[in-house]
Amino acid sequence: MRTVILLTVLSLTAGGMVSAAEPPVVRPSRVELHSPEDSVQVLAETVTGGRTVDRTRDARWAVDDNKIARVDPAGLVTPLSNGKTILKITLDGATRSIDVVVDGVAQPRPLSFQQDVIPILTKARCNSGGCHGKAEGQNGFKLSVFGFDPDADHAALTKEKRGGRVSPAMPDNSLLLPKGGSSTVPHGGGRKLQPDGRRFRRLRRWVAEGARFDVPGRVCTSIRVDPPQRLLGARQSQQMRVIASDAEGNSWCVTAEAEFESNNDVIATVNRRGLVLSTEVPGEAAILVRYMGQVAVSRITRPQPGVVFQRPPEHNFIDKHVWDRLAELGIAPSPLADDATFLRRAHLDTIGTLPTVAEARAFLADKNPEKRNRAVARLLDRKEYAFYWAMKWADVLRVDNAQLKPQVTVAITRWLRRQMAENVPFDRFAREILTVRGNTRSETPAAVYTVLKSPGDLARSVSQLFLGVRIECAQCHHHPFEKWGQKDYFALAGFFTGVKRDGKAGGWQKITDGPGSDLKHPRSGQLVPTAGLGSAPITLEDPLDRRRALSEWMTAPENPFFARTIVNRLWAHYFGRGLVEPIDDHRATNPASNEKLLDALAAEFRRQKYDLKAFTRTLLASRTYQLSSSTVPDNELDDQNFSHATKKALPAEVLLDAICQATGIPEQFNGWPTGSRAIEIWDNRLPSYFFVILGSTATQQRL
Repeated sequence: MRTVILLTVLSLTAGGMVSAAEPPVVRPSRVELHSPEDSVQVLAETVTGGRTVDRTRDARWAVDDNKIARVDPAGLVTPLSNGKTILKITLDGATRSIDVVVDGVAQPRPLSFQQDVIPILTKARCNSGGCHGKAEGQNGFKLSVFGFDPDADHAALTKEKRGGRVSPAMPDNSLLLPKGGSSTVPHGGGRKLQPDGRRFRRLRRWVAEGARFDVPGRVCTSIRVDPPQRLLGARQSQQMRVIASDAEGNSWCVTAEAEFESNNDVIATVNRRGLVLSTEVPGEAAILVRYMGQVAVSRITRPQPGVVFQRPPEHNFIDKHVWDRLAELGIAPSPLADDATFLRRAHLDTIGTLPTVAEARAFLADKNPEKRNRAVARLLDRKEYAFYWAMKWADVLRVDNAQLKPQVTVAITRWLRRQMAENVPFDRFAREILTVRGNTRSETPAAVYTVLKSPGDLARSVSQLFLGVRIECAQCHHHPFEKWGQKDYFALAGFFTGVKRDGKAGGWQKITDGPGSDLKHPRSGQLVPTAGLGSAPITLEDPLDRRRALSEWMTAPENPFFARTIVNRLWAHYFGRGLVEPIDDHRATNPASNEKLLDALAAEFRRQKYDLKAFTRTLLASRTYQLSSSTVPDNELDDQNFSHATKKALPAEVLLDAICQATGIPEQFNGWPTGSRAIEIWDNRLPSYFFVILGSTATQQRL
């Protein structure tokens, strides 16, 4: 079936698509400004053929009474004096008018450090990790990263330097203001605020009002971005608008104070004012928006115009979701790889081993239409599968012979091989790692608890590996791009406070559980109840079962993280990149390149009861996996949507084994029998010139 996915309007200019008789669509429909430094971003758009186009910077903006308010060429409205006036937006000969109401200029609301000043410091990057937000501060002045500790920041400004940083009696003598707004006092970070700008005026007014920490008023509890998603042609723009809300439902524009960032500059960029510009490359980018610890995201889709999508056959549900995405973006898939390419790819991906000449000849001569699926089934039953995947999981679990005794490394390597050979369901595999007790010389995963020692280390690693969430930032401050804070970090770490390690002669340890305890919040000093990420506190039936409680929460079918994280890791291995990248950074502000596919894969993995081999068969049976790596003209710019196979670098161990197999010259590893393969060796620190040059699992931390 041939489906034309894009109308010819995509190739037209914005100006050519508008009827002069149609006034622009304007948001918001009314502008309200309640303090001298407020601003409201207004959007002007047109709709043609069902497609919305941003025309904000094409419009002509005018205020009837320019003594009450003003508007800049980008549609940002600011107040001058109390009163009412009309804002007129003219586009292609048609005009739309909206009311502008200004109050609070003559008698403005008092300003709060917590709600009004911290956004200024954050927007100016004063409290970033590269400036005064460093652990040691900068030039004797330290702020908390992204303003996570407003009490400490307020004290640093108002009490340190004998209060010289702010001087309410003489605001213009405050060190804060000259350094931020002019060059009268040297500032290593350069000029951050313009002396005649709104942010500088707000900062000065706050100082003049007494530099108060907090006052009654609006408190931001959430933000949203407008538009939440948008389709752009090549080199088209979209102005963003950010709205903050409080618990009572009041809302106000914070576009000028918000921070913007694109997760994929190759497809779309965004500037400090929230103006998005698409590129020539088709695909999707997420525009991350941050304000006062709240985050939101807008998805920008950049389809390829004028493409007639020829839908290939579907081998399974994977292909349906991939073809749907490619059709939406106007990207054509490559043809199938030939049999020789498929066989080599499947061997290297599944067992880390090249096919032999005999295997290749037999496969190429086979006329059975199911021969590819049958070849994959045979590979999954080979001993090399267990060797290869044990090596990969040892890498992820940090089984490092530099930190473990050789007998301990051997023990956990054997355990991993047995799990892979017996195809232990992955939820059971994870539960055994989380709940293991016993000595590290036995064939168990106990060695994990000798590499990762503190509750924090364990929480960070478990979260990243099994939940796909990076919580290390939340140990010290609110995660800048996610909802996780210190409370979430210490709630998760509390599951590991009972782990005990009893050292034994010979360098091995016995892992047991004590009662443990909830951890204290470092700022409030209050105990943080143990809880999974985003879940309610867990009631422990047995104080010795903290880790078991975590394993039950984590592997429950309704857990929102576990299945998605593991299928994304496996997808990244076989397809060259994850649906979420980086593969262990799942968050609302880093969406998957194909959310429907990721959800479907997670559901299938649960349906298969976490069977790794069954899931692998599903992946490799898809036509998507079997596509050629050779591009066609319509997909040569695509590296995000799996329109063609990704060329992957071989792990050092696999490459060395392949060279030995192709040349017929075995590698001689010190202390190992001649003919031993690199993927079989448990010692990741074994001296090898090849590994020194190309790296080994000791330096590769990606599954």
